[in-house]
Amino acid sequence: MNAPLIRRVAAEAIGTGLLVAVVVGSGIQATALSHDAGVQLLANSLATVFGLGVLILLLGPVSGAHFNPVVTLAAWFTGRRDPQGLALRDVAAYVSAQVSGAIGGAVLADAMFANPLVKFSAHDRSAGHLLLGEVAATTGLILLIFGLIRVGRAALAPAAVAAYIGAAYWFTSSTSFANPAVTIGRAFTDTFAGISPASVAPFIAAQLLGAALGLGTVALVYGRPAPAPDEDVVPHGDPEPAVS
Repeated sequence: MNAPLIRRVAAEAIGTGLLVAVVVGSGIQATALSHDAGVQLLANSLATVFGLGVLILLLGPVSGAHFNPVVTLAAWFTGRRDPQGLALRDVAAYVSAQVSGAIGGAVLADAMFANPLVKFSAHDRSAGHLLLGEVAATTGLILLIFGLIRVGRAALAPAAVAAYIGAAYWFTSSTSFANPAVTIGRAFTDTFAGISPASVAPFIAAQLLGAALGLGTVALVYGRPAPAPDEDVVPHGDPEPAVS
């Protein structure tokens, strides 16, 4: 990405904030309009699919539209020998922006529906099968993003990532948070999409494990990246991913 760091960080904060506002706000709206849990989840997942796709398309050209610390860490790890890749200061700035944006997005959603601006969630999500769901969801997300890059189809990320997250709402027991920043943000709202603060650390640990497994799966399926013709050791990196 050629944009100055300040613009990229702003894009990450705004994008993550709007993503959490979509997730939390649509959950509040869904529970107000229906008492059927299936209908509520359907409304929440559809809003997330559409919102995420639009945000990736809009902000991807600026920051890569990571909106997710595990994606940022994976992008740094895979491009750490690339002079054009993310530096550690970029990683720190991105992650800080993502977390602060996520918290702001939860507060915004609560404000739009006249809820308390900050009320920590009482929704316990600490069961082992939910953590397994987070591992699976994050593994698949990282495999999708970096697999698209490896096959030269990163332009499909807005549709592909949004579609995957929409599907993972339904096929994972955890409803696919797959994002430490979003997990932290959702702890600040005691609504349909919330997660209790006590459940946050185990969820993040599961997501980090999923990210490592995802990168391992990419290496297993696609092998090591081929070096550029004029460089025997340091490969040229792919563009930063546009993802959630």
